[in-house]
Amino acid sequence: MVLTALRGALGFLTRLPVGGDESNWDAFRRAPVAFPLVGYVVGALAALPFLLPLPISTAAALYLVTLYLVTGVTHADGLADLGDAAVVHGDADRRLSVLKDSQTGVGGLLAFGLTLVVLALGAFGLAGAGGRVGLTAAVAIALAAEVGAKAGMATLVCLGAPAHEGLGSALVGENSPSGLLAVAVACLPVVALAPVTGGPAVVAALCCGPVVALLVRSWGRARLGGVSGDLLGATNELARAAAVHVGVVTWTLS
Repeated sequence: MVLTALRGALGFLTRLPVGGDESNWDAFRRAPVAFPLVGYVVGALAALPFLLPLPISTAAALYLVTLYLVTGVTHADGLADLGDAAVVHGDADRRLSVLKDSQTGVGGLLAFGLTLVVLALGAFGLAGAGGRVGLTAAVAIALAAEVGAKAGMATLVCLGAPAHEGLGSALVGENSPSGLLAVAVACLPVVALAPVTGGPAVVAALCCGPVVALLVRSWGRARLGGVSGDLLGATNELARAAAVHVGVVTWTLS
């Protein structure tokens, strides 16, 4: 069941050629634990540049390139849609119509642009600016950031209510808070690695995902009446960017 759900999750959340069919999708949308499992795959691939003897700027750039080659732009599109909906004036119906609009406005460009800059600067710090971040810690923080971001998506799926019918409701409408227990268990390997890698920095990066998810859920309930697929993608992007910075800062101060 978990392997079937993982295959469906990889097919939905990444561009990896895993194949899959309707049964994989059905298993995935009923198994939120698949989200952090995908985080391990994406995080491990994205962290590879930090293992290579590269200049800091090159390693940071390759980290970003790898992320978007593996995951595509679907989540980034959700962030852009959230930016457009956040700046529009009107009620929930007006904001939902903006979310469904395929054109990206100034709010969307600003939201995605700022998040990308924040992530790029965090990646630069993660790659070891000034020699403050060790090699093992950089990889562990990158992995924790991705697992945490996916755990944040799972948090929205388990705690949110659908804002409207669509792809998001196929996930949000199928799960309950009890699913977060398996999600927490799936995150334990990252916590177990913390004492021998980045210590508190790894745990701090991991926790960013659920925290961001709760903030996005609160905004969605107040402005949209629930959670949409765009909010899931936006949570992934925002949580990752925040987690990388929080991890680097925590490592530097500890």
